[in-house]
Amino acid sequence: MIASAAVLAPLLLLPVSGDDGSPDRRLQDAFEDAAREYHVPRSVLMSVSYAQSRWDSHPGAPSVAGGYGPMHLLDTGRLQDPAGAAGPQTPHDTVTRPRPGKAGTTAAPEADTSGGHVVQPADLERAARLIEVPAERLRTDAVANVRGGAALLAATQRLLGKPLSDDPADWWEAVEHYPGTRDITSAANYANDVFEVIRKGAHRTTAEGQEVTLAASPGVRPRIARPQSPRPKEVECPAELSCDWLSAPYEQIDDDGTYGNHDLADRPRDQKIEYIVIHDTEAKLPRMFETVQDPTESSWHYSIRSSDGHITQHVKTKDEAWHSGSQFVNARSIGIEHEGFLTQPGTWYTERMYQASARLARYLAKRYGIPLDRQHIIGHDNVPSPTADTIPDMHDDPGPFWDWRHYFDLLGAPLRATAGPNSDMVTILPDFATHKPPFTGCAGSGEPCPAHGSSAVRLHTEPNENAPLIQDPGRKPDGDASTEDVNDLGSRVSAGQTFAVAGRSGEWTAIWFQGRRAWFKNPRKHPTAVGATGRMVTPKEGLDEIPVYGRALPEADAYPEGVEEQPQSPLPYHFAAGQRYVTQARVGSSYVDRSSFADTPEPVVKGQEGYYQIQLGHRLAYVRVSDVDVLATPATAGPPSAHKDRPAGR
Repeated sequence: MIASAAVLAPLLLLPVSGDDGSPDRRLQDAFEDAAREYHVPRSVLMSVSYAQSRWDSHPGAPSVAGGYGPMHLLDTGRLQDPAGAAGPQTPHDTVTRPRPGKAGTTAAPEADTSGGHVVQPADLERAARLIEVPAERLRTDAVANVRGGAALLAATQRLLGKPLSDDPADWWEAVEHYPGTRDITSAANYANDVFEVIRKGAHRTTAEGQEVTLAASPGVRPRIARPQSPRPKEVECPAELSCDWLSAPYEQIDDDGTYGNHDLADRPRDQKIEYIVIHDTEAKLPRMFETVQDPTESSWHYSIRSSDGHITQHVKTKDEAWHSGSQFVNARSIGIEHEGFLTQPGTWYTERMYQASARLARYLAKRYGIPLDRQHIIGHDNVPSPTADTIPDMHDDPGPFWDWRHYFDLLGAPLRATAGPNSDMVTILPDFATHKPPFTGCAGSGEPCPAHGSSAVRLHTEPNENAPLIQDPGRKPDGDASTEDVNDLGSRVSAGQTFAVAGRSGEWTAIWFQGRRAWFKNPRKHPTAVGATGRMVTPKEGLDEIPVYGRALPEADAYPEGVEEQPQSPLPYHFAAGQRYVTQARVGSSYVDRSSFADTPEPVVKGQEGYYQIQLGHRLAYVRVSDVDVLATPATAGPPSAHKDRPAGR
């Protein structure tokens, strides 16, 4: 059976009311009406739509595959270049030159799932003909789009010689054919996802503010998986996913020993793998395949295609890819690139990509014992800067529109409250669909971005919406103010990140953030953060201030002869007495010297010095164990003295 128990978990959100105060049910009624009209089980129709779009419409806006509306009806002939006028951007730390793909590294051919029948994708033009309405209407009208999807399912069922039955189980093959894939693993996996939604049910308020509910049908079960597509022997991937191999080169570039584009290692034997880093490509996938094959460029372990979630592996997980901007994190992480542009999430961040990515991340986390929390499953924008001077150049993908709450639902580790509203700690957790803070810069400097659900919550210097945004002294050392630009992380926190509470004032909550109080609006009826339990660190008694670091490096005595000591370089943030930061891990100190091309991995230098990893700001940081005391927060914590609206430290 396909292992999909945690995938497509229902997302429970508050209902949105219509003008008369009643829940807005237009889309719910559309599913019921279309199912009746075309004799398709309503549970099948709604679950196919959920697997395609999570019932979101995005009227008139296609996905990268050319899919429109809640049924994701494909109109590839009309799809415009989603990259827009700006064109592809390079997502990695070094850029030199593109290089054509190498011979012998292309993806394996897709296997045919049709079983003798022509695979019929969810074609918008065909759907329009079936329901006898103009195609343009299916692009913009969610009700017509749902009717078109129902008509296509019914037509496929007839083509397969199947009855228009009331039993969802009779529609398995029609569901398999709906997305139009010819890869047997992808098709079977897709159908299993759809039937898992039927079995478990779902309830969600869509991006358009409509409440939609599908009751659970526990008696409906996913089928046993069909035979797997052939895959290269190098691939490390869950059996239920469609995966290929496209090798990143490990090659010497110059006579002086310069090489690229990753490091040989023997993980986890020589270094524990502790992080999974989520990236977006900021380029189309073909461009990224050229990049990852160039030894003068960066590398990463996996790429995931936007249109269908197809996975390509480039570097063995035992080896270190160059993906995060920090050699320290590279040595301890696996990097996953997602095709897309962070300014166009509705086009590129597709549901099938989320599903495939979460399956892959869950597989890797189980294999390597990586905790499923936001200090270990992190974005490129959460990677700690190794030194102060690297902070302005660190990357900001996957950005504020990546749905971390949904991603952790799919991981089977939902983000939720673990303490009451007066806890000493809070987890940032806005309602993604309805939380739409303003952003600029999506279509050009200063231009407002279209309203979109967001994982990001902004921070102010005072409990007032008119107060200045918190300023990041590392990102903008000249003192420039933080902005609402989509790429400006200076005053933002993100869903799933947990912080120590530094104060409360009415509907506002303050947290310790990069050495100062930072305020965000957190009304009880529509909270942007929830109570949390866990551990915090604070400077040991007698220490006025302690340094914070971007790497957990060994002490000087740990370096063997011939390996140059790496001096610790504090980051430009203040961690003063009275402040507290959340920790979810104690990490050992280590360093790997990769100064020349070699046939075998270099030894890992490991120190005795221990560190705690902390949520210092939007990015992580490290403090020495010897500098801090650890505080535990009980689930029933009341307002501590540090919550009073008075200074505590800086």
